[in-house]
Amino acid sequence: MSDTTVSPPTYGCGGCGARVEYAPGAATLSCPYCGHQQQIAGAGREVREHAYSELASLPRKPAASVAAHAYVCPACGAHTESDAIAKRCQFCATPLVAENVTGELIAPEAVLPFAVDRAGVRTALGTWCRSRWFAPGSLKKVSEAETLKGTYLPHWTFDARTVSDYQGQRGEYYYVTETYTVTVDGRQETRTRQVRHTRWHSASGTVRRDFDDVLVPATAHLPAKQLDELAPWPLAEAVAYHGDYLAGYHALRYDTEPEAGLVEAKARMAPIIEGDCRSDIGGDEQQVSSVDTAYSDVAYKLVLLPVWIAAYLHAGKSYQVLVNARTGEVIGERPYSAAKIAAAVLAALALVAALVVAYVMSR
Repeated sequence: MSDTTVSPPTYGCGGCGARVEYAPGAATLSCPYCGHQQQIAGAGREVREHAYSELASLPRKPAASVAAHAYVCPACGAHTESDAIAKRCQFCATPLVAENVTGELIAPEAVLPFAVDRAGVRTALGTWCRSRWFAPGSLKKVSEAETLKGTYLPHWTFDARTVSDYQGQRGEYYYVTETYTVTVDGRQETRTRQVRHTRWHSASGTVRRDFDDVLVPATAHLPAKQLDELAPWPLAEAVAYHGDYLAGYHALRYDTEPEAGLVEAKARMAPIIEGDCRSDIGGDEQQVSSVDTAYSDVAYKLVLLPVWIAAYLHAGKSYQVLVNARTGEVIGERPYSAAKIAAAVLAALALVAALVVAYVMSR
């Protein structure tokens, strides 16, 4: 697909003519200068899932081979290119949103709009810094982000009905009385004790589970483990995609294909299915040797989730954090106080020593 020049919507304020941006927590675009608000057009369309079987019929190429979006800024006329589907003009900061994000890419079906604004990020960051164990005392004073960028990150969600046949073993405890001798004050005494053993029985069966909105990150720009730590996400509050929600924010296009996303989704379903198998086996212990799962009614959608990517400065070093822009959850890098850690280790050693002395003296 050749580069396509994108003429994004003109996000001009109806009051003063300045640029408008999406207002977190609302269904409006707001002017940061005069406060004028205008309703987001097209809001209210229902979010729907897409049958995974339809993917084979879509005329698309891998995201990595699709050319970047070419933008023409409606304010200053600058021509720029970007893999992002929303950004700001690097010359005049006008919000730019790609009007057509379909073609050979799968279009976003839903967006979870920003709810935490910049003031909310300051509050969340301050609370997070004050609650870090073994952090330098000066970290508690940090409440401002050195850099702050609101970004929509692409994620796949998958639904599926599963039927799993399993083979395994059920373990049931039984107890045997054993006799042993101990020496007390130089004399031997015979005592008994109950020793637990496990009796194993073959087990097999079938379990069923319906999965809804199994979430898989669709960008490699940030580690999936970090993005998973931002969960849970209130996906039920997602709305049908509209470019106006992206105005004033950055938004990445996906670089993980849905086929790879489904493989990861199945990997995330697997431990839940194994847990169902163990529950079905029952007993005191379970061993699951094999699970054969059939998937049906598989559906997917591409959803954009809001994240504040921030960096704060402490003792001359910059640390990156991510903030869930719906819940205020903060995860990221932080400094440690060597003095506090050393003091905690010494206190633990002193406690152990005191317990040992008390035990010896009680003998």
